[in-house]
Amino acid sequence: MSDIKTARSAASRERWERRRKFIGALFNRKIVIIGAAGVAFFVFLAVFAPLVAPYDPDEVHFADSLVGPSAKYLLGTDQFGRDLLSRIIYGTRVSLIVGVLAVSLACVIGTFFGMIAAYFGGWADDLITRITEAIRAIPQVVFALALTAVFGSGIRNLAIILGLSTLPSYVRMMRAQVLSNREMDYIMAARLQGNKDFRLMLVHILPNSISPIIVMMTQNVGGTILAEAGLSFLGLGISLPTASWGSMVSEGQPYLMQNMVFALAPGLCVAMFVICLNILGDGLRDALDPRLRGDI
Repeated sequence: MSDIKTARSAASRERWERRRKFIGALFNRKIVIIGAAGVAFFVFLAVFAPLVAPYDPDEVHFADSLVGPSAKYLLGTDQFGRDLLSRIIYGTRVSLIVGVLAVSLACVIGTFFGMIAAYFGGWADDLITRITEAIRAIPQVVFALALTAVFGSGIRNLAIILGLSTLPSYVRMMRAQVLSNREMDYIMAARLQGNKDFRLMLVHILPNSISPIIVMMTQNVGGTILAEAGLSFLGLGISLPTASWGSMVSEGQPYLMQNMVFALAPGLCVAMFVICLNILGDGLRDALDPRLRGDI
């Protein structure tokens, strides 16, 4: 019994040491700390938007149309007298939901088909690779525009469309990871123990291939938010009156001379959020590299 307790204690200490090394490697640069703080700030705004926003984002005050920044309206108002700060805060929620849903969808589907293609090879690999290359040959924005024209806009449809447009990168990444791991000694040992193919993929191959996917997810959230903002700017993304950073930039463009903050503030939020996500993704990439953590 004491040997079992000792083994469990040693395993617990080892897990804690790995976590300590990971956190230390992740936050050993100030720029990564700033990026993580920026992401946490925007996530806080998205989660607690009803508590943080001073006004209802859709509340109209025609008497206060295109008012500049003031004590009453910190960032001014739009052409309908709606508070810009409140709409930007609620727009954070929309952008984050679309970005996370789209990337999660692309990650799950792309990881699955990437594993299938690399593990089984043959006709399955050829079919999945050809379809992936066909989608990848079409520019992401053009592909998203075509799907939006067919299926319509809205948060759910936009998340699915942007997820499908980013799917090829996850298929290619997971396929490359599985090809490099499937012939490793620990996979051969697990196969000799009688493990079935899908158990080998889910229990042994996937955990050892997921690190680059996590980094890609972090960085692709920013790219997806940019794509959503671009589609909303073109009028094919989030439909009005729902607050979205891209649609706000589009609405504010004709009023740059009357209220410059109208268009610049949501555009600045897009830039800041994407930059913070990319910085955090770079930090995760370094922290997940065992050479930089000192594990090897």
